[in-house]
Amino acid sequence: MRRGLRVLGTALVISGVAALAWTLVVWRWQDPFTAVYTAFQQHRLARQYDRLVAAYKAPRLQSASLAAVRHAVVEEAQRYRLATHQGEAIGRIVVPRLHLNMVFVDGTDEGSLEKGPGRDLHTYMPGEGRLVYIAGHRTTFLAPFSHIERLRRGDSVALRMPYATFVYRITRHRIVAADDLSVLRSPHHEVLALQACHPRFFATHRYIAYARPVRVMPENGPAWSIRAIATG
Repeated sequence: MRRGLRVLGTALVISGVAALAWTLVVWRWQDPFTAVYTAFQQHRLARQYDRLVAAYKAPRLQSASLAAVRHAVVEEAQRYRLATHQGEAIGRIVVPRLHLNMVFVDGTDEGSLEKGPGRDLHTYMPGEGRLVYIAGHRTTFLAPFSHIERLRRGDSVALRMPYATFVYRITRHRIVAADDLSVLRSPHHEVLALQACHPRFFATHRYIAYARPVRVMPENGPAWSIRAIATG
């Protein structure tokens, strides 16, 4: 009996230590098991996106006026949004502060976000001049937005699309309740929103970092800078 109790006690101690170690690993870094799945999906998505870029027929705008180039980017963004499908690769997101460089997908459903960051289908594509809303996991599935709270005003975020690359600067953040759908209302100017669950390990709230566009680099046309938008 005593031996059995000692074995049971030892097993409980080992289990407790393992659980604590697991919690610390996930808290400090991320869940390694779901990370393997997402890493595989990212490899597949990268190939898919490279093929998409290679096949994309962007209009040639080198000799066009700046107004014509801007109009063409808006039209390309709209056309691209209507042609994409949920769960498929649509672009690449690069956030130096977060050491993030991943393919992001169309959609924020469970299956899509297990592959990487995803654009909410109720919002717009970069270049349409409206809200671009991208969500990502914080502790699982490679945790792309694990440390979203580290973003500071002025930090760069780049969205590389087949038709153009868009550079944004972080302006502010806010924390809202998980069921607050008002965050999906689009203003009449372009703004990027990056969203993750808050606090980590819970889904009661959402942490949202906002960014304004500062530069647009079309695939086949001249780049231009954008004046600051006071409202962010």
